[in-house]
Amino acid sequence: MAENILEVRDLVRTYGRHRALDGVSLSLEQGTVLGLVGQNGAGKTTLIKHLLGLLRAESGSVRVFGKDPVADPPGVLSRIGYLSEEGDLPLWMKVEELVRYSAAFYPGWDPKYAEKLQREFGLSSDSKLGSLSKGQRARAGLLVALAFRPDLLLLDEPSSGLDPVVRRDILGAIIRTIADEGRTVLFSSHLLSEVEQVSDRVVMVQAGRVVLDDNLARIKQTHHRIDMLFQEERPNAPTLEGALGWEGSGKNWSALWCGEPAQLEAAMALIGGKVVGKVGVSLDDIFVAHAGGAGR
Repeated sequence: MAENILEVRDLVRTYGRHRALDGVSLSLEQGTVLGLVGQNGAGKTTLIKHLLGLLRAESGSVRVFGKDPVADPPGVLSRIGYLSEEGDLPLWMKVEELVRYSAAFYPGWDPKYAEKLQREFGLSSDSKLGSLSKGQRARAGLLVALAFRPDLLLLDEPSSGLDPVVRRDILGAIIRTIADEGRTVLFSSHLLSEVEQVSDRVVMVQAGRVVLDDNLARIKQTHHRIDMLFQEERPNAPTLEGALGWEGSGKNWSALWCGEPAQLEAAMALIGGKVVGKVGVSLDDIFVAHAGGAGR
């Protein structure tokens, strides 16, 4: 069995009357790419701040590499590569100064790999970070996050607000890192098409709660858009276990349905209907349905 890099159990965080995290539990095995998805304000960044030791758990527990990140920041942060939407880079530094500064903190820093990334990202050594575009600063941040070959890569909306070309480059670098070195990654994003490209497993959060946690392939296998025909007209939507919202009227209804495909025909027969169409759906459709947006 693969070792769990992180373990979160029943984590709660409140801000006044607002509960940002409401009993969140998740784990991440070594070598897994976990996509953490949710709308803005769902609790993704708050969760990541707990993993980095920036917030202390009000209740529940957080362990990264078996350690409490609040009690032992050096033991945790020295093994994490982190990139966020904000970047948080010292804008007065030049690129070469950033590289030297960062290398001093990480015994595992790989100078040749850092040079390779700098060339790939088109970053000039004597360019000041403050003079770079947002996309170039994102590349510089990713260079620092990757060059010491971290045991865990935390990416919090790394391509949010960037133009499509830069997003493609950032995502491409992440994919190459995952493919070449088998990194353990937690990728948080509201851009579900990106998550779908890189993730083995997906955790969906909504209003501070986990609403779905499963292998990506299984999620796609067990979610379909189904069209149904009933023998008689129905004034209201049918009741079908696993249906995540309804559209339609009369004899014709459709829903995004979650369940084992072999169970569908039997379930439909019980409510007097017949499946006349079934198609796969995107991760975006699945998230909207679980978040309560289906049928709006």
